[in-house]
Amino acid sequence: MPPSHARLGLLLVVLLHPLMAWASSHLLTEYAHTAWHGQRGAPADVVQFAQTPDGWLWVSSPHGLFRFDGLDFERMDSVQGHRLHSTNTLGLLVTRDGRLWVGDRFGGISVFSAGRMRVFREADGLPPGAVMTMAEAPDGGVWAATSTGLGYLAAGASRFRRVGTAEGLPVTRTRQVLYGRDGRQWVSVEGGIYFRDPGAARYRRAWPYLDMMAIAEAPDGTIWGSDGIDKHYRVLTAPPPGNPPPRAELGGNGALFDRDGNMWILKVDALERRRAPYVGPAARPQQLTRTNGLSGPLIQSIFEDREGNIWVGTSAGLDRLRRTRLRTVPVDTAFDRPGVIADDRGGVIIGDSRKPLRRHDADGAGETLGPMELSAAYRAPDGTLWFANHQARWRRTASGTLLRLPHPAQVTGHDTQAMVTDRQGRMWMSMARVGLFQIRDGEWHRNGGLPGLPDGLALALACDGAGRVWAAYLRNRIAMIDGDSVRVFDRAAGLDLGNVQALLVDGTRIWAGGQNGLAWYDGQRWHGVTPAGQQPLRGISGLVRTPDGDLWLHGSDGISRIAATDVARLWRAPARPLPYERFDALDGLVGSAEQLRPLPSMARSTDGRLWFATASEVATLDPARIPRNALAPPVQLLSVRSGDVAYPARDGLRLPAGSRDLQIRYTALSLAVPERARFRYRLDGVDERWQEAGSRREAIYTNLRPGRYRFRVMAANEDGVWNESGATLHLVFLPRFVETTLFAVLMVLLAVALLGGLYLLRVRRLTVRMVDLMHERLAERERIARGLHDTLLQSVQGLIMLFDQQVRKLPVGSTERDKLEQTLDLADALMIEGRDCITDLRAASEPAELGQALTQYGHVLLQERFAASIHGKPRTVCPKVRAEVHAIAREALFNASRHARANLVELIMDYRADRLVVLVRDDGCGMAPAMVAGAGQPRHFGIVGMHERAAAIGAVCRLDSAPGKGTSVYLEIAAEAAYPGRRSAALFNRLRPRSRTPAQVA
Repeated sequence: MPPSHARLGLLLVVLLHPLMAWASSHLLTEYAHTAWHGQRGAPADVVQFAQTPDGWLWVSSPHGLFRFDGLDFERMDSVQGHRLHSTNTLGLLVTRDGRLWVGDRFGGISVFSAGRMRVFREADGLPPGAVMTMAEAPDGGVWAATSTGLGYLAAGASRFRRVGTAEGLPVTRTRQVLYGRDGRQWVSVEGGIYFRDPGAARYRRAWPYLDMMAIAEAPDGTIWGSDGIDKHYRVLTAPPPGNPPPRAELGGNGALFDRDGNMWILKVDALERRRAPYVGPAARPQQLTRTNGLSGPLIQSIFEDREGNIWVGTSAGLDRLRRTRLRTVPVDTAFDRPGVIADDRGGVIIGDSRKPLRRHDADGAGETLGPMELSAAYRAPDGTLWFANHQARWRRTASGTLLRLPHPAQVTGHDTQAMVTDRQGRMWMSMARVGLFQIRDGEWHRNGGLPGLPDGLALALACDGAGRVWAAYLRNRIAMIDGDSVRVFDRAAGLDLGNVQALLVDGTRIWAGGQNGLAWYDGQRWHGVTPAGQQPLRGISGLVRTPDGDLWLHGSDGISRIAATDVARLWRAPARPLPYERFDALDGLVGSAEQLRPLPSMARSTDGRLWFATASEVATLDPARIPRNALAPPVQLLSVRSGDVAYPARDGLRLPAGSRDLQIRYTALSLAVPERARFRYRLDGVDERWQEAGSRREAIYTNLRPGRYRFRVMAANEDGVWNESGATLHLVFLPRFVETTLFAVLMVLLAVALLGGLYLLRVRRLTVRMVDLMHERLAERERIARGLHDTLLQSVQGLIMLFDQQVRKLPVGSTERDKLEQTLDLADALMIEGRDCITDLRAASEPAELGQALTQYGHVLLQERFAASIHGKPRTVCPKVRAEVHAIAREALFNASRHARANLVELIMDYRADRLVVLVRDDGCGMAPAMVAGAGQPRHFGIVGMHERAAAIGAVCRLDSAPGKGTSVYLEIAAEAAYPGRRSAALFNRLRPRSRTPAQVA
């Protein structure tokens, strides 16, 4: 890990040795610099840094221990639930196993790991005094440099061992321990630097024999040591030949070598960067000072995190240096509305209204081409470069000289806006406040002499492969000049750009950028582009298509890159939102694209680099070598809040009963560009899909029901690298008693009990009412039975006795006597049946089988003219149905015997599974239609009664008859009505077809 050192005693020494001024440029040409000196909770007097595997940046200061997620600092009085041994921290170390070691300025080390804490004190063998720095050995042991000596804790040991005189090391103030790439151990103590080779038991003193404070190892293995004042020396294991006096090669009081091999030197009022070989002109030193925005004086520590950011601690705060994707062209004074055009020898030519025209390359080196103010530039298809302003235009010859061509009087004093040459080599020029001109044979012709061109300023000009000239105008107009014809496009042709500021010929297609965005022409009409996401594309004044197919835009909101695959997809689906990548101030872009002159605001040089002009700067980017952050950001859950109470984000957190709202704070530990970190989260049981949170670092839910929830959050860094595993938090919202399952069960039981009570009460009331009705009915039945017995049966019995006396007077064997005896037998049967009916009225009895009863009745009534046929197994019929069917069939048989004059009367009964069928038919004289309809003789209601009885039991009764064709009475009753116990089976049969088998469904 990079060295860090204390500043004890440093300030006094520095004040005695003033820092020499260094004439060098600041670092912002390649690095984005951010300084914190109190804002967002940042500490002051930062002395050391460390980064744990979970991504947190830890900062040590006399004011406490802090951690940082890239946006906010948090003072940590406790770590992993354990309170710090002391808040005046100094040394920091993160070992390979992820443990955090915190050294106290007044002695002691606290070690935090997996929710546990261990404190090492003097009683544990740790040398007393301030813990300056700590280092991990290759074998996993830990070395502690304190203000009184050096201590060593072997891997797995529980006590420190003091290292000193026995090993050849002075027992004195120890500042730093460093292990070189070759395994050699270097120790900086008061009075000098000592080293020990791998496997050796004793230390030896390194050269030069001076008091050194900080040591660092360069990529080539060179050890550099600082005297703590302003000198750096090469540290050797033995003096050079001849033992010459030590000679400092560099200034500074501490150093860090980053992963790219750059050397960062700490100075009192500046941070200096040098490139290998670090000494001499090739080092190209650059500095960041307080004048350039350094957070404070007295740089005390430096650290490189896992993403390559450089962190600097000063006496007033801390700073971050992040390598930017864009590099600003370094100049002594800022540009004033610069214009850019690619040079044919690589690099770019830059001109503005103040500086002479100069050529620059990627490293900033430049040469002056000529003293001129630039308002427009153009590269012709043959490679000729043209420059123009309000007085003249210049053509650069093959030898590099500039040939001046003055403007005619009619346009002199008006800035040149744009230039282009057509297929005949004639130049078209747009002049501010004057209009568009074509130059033919040295003569300037307004609009080329062509009618139909718009009035106003043409902001951009282009010529396509077919030789057509395109002119982009103010107020959403583009003109196409094809020979002598002119076509003007506006909103009716699909154009909606506002002021059109840039044109790009891309094969057969034309791109246009403007005030309102981007559009492209397919040969017939223009198509607008809908950008994906919430950031718009506005004020586009520069367009470039690179050889790999990517489309680059420069506009008011920064630089946008549209991937080649998305460009191809756009041509196939113009209405689809277009994804793009944005580069802005976070990437080193200062300002925004010019909107008037000089245009275009972007150029591509022959070496492939892109150049972007803003109001005061020119930045460059190599699209083939864009630095990318491949590290997915660790995701951390910070806190949970419900109501007015905050809780630690602990898995399995149980929130109290009555909690309804939830606020979860989370973060992504991406320290490079935390502003571009993107989040998505989901609360299982509430969210059906992932919620895109953008850069928002909290999730809020309301009206949550009691239960178990799982919250998940993922994050992506500035390059869209997602941490898919993210972080997970299980939560339990405890219910109130009225929301528990037990309460619901109790409520159900109570409801069932209430319903049961109401049901029983209702049954009891109905039972009482039915008993009352039954008593009334039984009394009525008894009254009717008494009346029938005392009147009708007694009268009929008297008639039978009278007829019996008359029969006895007739001769035995006579036909008349036989018929009367048969009639008397029938009368006796009717008497018996009448008595049975009266008995039924008085008490219920089990009736005879229906078919048997009707057959017996038919034989008695019709004798040899009667035939009965019973089909199916006779079954018990419901009492009510039996009585009605018996009455209907008996009425039919009686009518046949009395009125049909039939030779044969048939009774057919069919006990089917699904119905009961009764048929009575005869071959008699039949009936008139009026009789069939029931409109017979007055006071004769037999047929009407049969229909009424059938309707009462839900049966089908049909009477068919015609004069001379006999009569049939057909009665049909459904099984569920005819047979006892058939209603539930019928219900099941009705429901069963609704439950189809899988084969039926298919």
